[in-house]
Amino acid sequence: MAEQGAPVTDLTIFRRTLVVAAGIGFAVLMWRLTDLILLLLASALVAFIFYKFAGFLQRKLRLPFPPALALAIILPTLFLLFAFAMFGNMMADQFAILFAQLPEAWADLQIWMQTSSIGREVMASAGSFVPEGSRIVAIAQTVFSSLGTVVTSLVVVIVAGIYLAAQPRLYGRGVLHLVPPHARHKTVEVVRAVADAISNWLKAQGVSMIFVGAFTGIALSLVGIPAAPAIGLVAGLCEFVPYLGTIVVAIPTILIGFSISPETGVWAIVAIVVVQQVQGNIVTPLIQSSMAELPPALTIFSLIAAGVILGPMGVILAVPLTVVAQTLIKQLVVYPAHPTTEVPVLSDEAASPPTGS
Repeated sequence: MAEQGAPVTDLTIFRRTLVVAAGIGFAVLMWRLTDLILLLLASALVAFIFYKFAGFLQRKLRLPFPPALALAIILPTLFLLFAFAMFGNMMADQFAILFAQLPEAWADLQIWMQTSSIGREVMASAGSFVPEGSRIVAIAQTVFSSLGTVVTSLVVVIVAGIYLAAQPRLYGRGVLHLVPPHARHKTVEVVRAVADAISNWLKAQGVSMIFVGAFTGIALSLVGIPAAPAIGLVAGLCEFVPYLGTIVVAIPTILIGFSISPETGVWAIVAIVVVQQVQGNIVTPLIQSSMAELPPALTIFSLIAAGVILGPMGVILAVPLTVVAQTLIKQLVVYPAHPTTEVPVLSDEAASPPTGS
């Protein structure tokens, strides 16, 4: 049988090997530059937020874009500074009281645990997990060094986001020149679809953050938690990362509650659970039906995967990256429709089991 196609020569093998090696090298380079790419994506997200807010101010206040962008940067900064200056001292005083009461509370807990055989076994097992002094010092050094890295990254993201928001078309044209001419129209359509999806997600997330912040502060005030408005503010800000924000806020809030009294601690747990249940079962479905479509299960697994693969920065960007990926799949993965095939439409009637005749 005659061999079909062009013969495979040494030059062809060399070219294919070179292409494969270049692909592997590019993948390794991208993996080594993961932190830089995440910073770039975070800067793009911050720039998008500034740009959208500036456009809103430009329409409402009838301002030119540069002053509107300046206001879009200054107003959130002033709000955060005012909020933390107003409630920061209250939180600091309360945590100082909490840390002063923790040794006594820990001693009482140890005495109570020693009254039962199960408690004694738990205490004996817990002793092996207590780190040594040198280990605690090493952990503290790691935390402080990580804190410096976080602050530096935050400054880079904000400054880069301001530059990107100030001249988005300049950078957009530069990226578009990297695309072949025949694909530029489709690229613009895809970018617009991604921008719309991110905009809808930000609106939905903003509503969710406001709800969680306001009602967490109100609920904790009703159960007697000090500095409840400050905790509500932090809860609203942390809700930018779904589910993770709840854990970050719940732990110190419950500790503060139990430092006051066991009843206050229990009511603090009830308040947090009620707010989260209302937000997850009522507010979020209503928001997703009108603004964004992001299944909760997809959100949870994207957070886990991003945390395992990309670390803390990946967790922060997991949901917007999932929104982008979902939009890209919808825009780029297109199956040709068969003329004789009808697309099935699922409904409540179709999902219900057939009744016997």
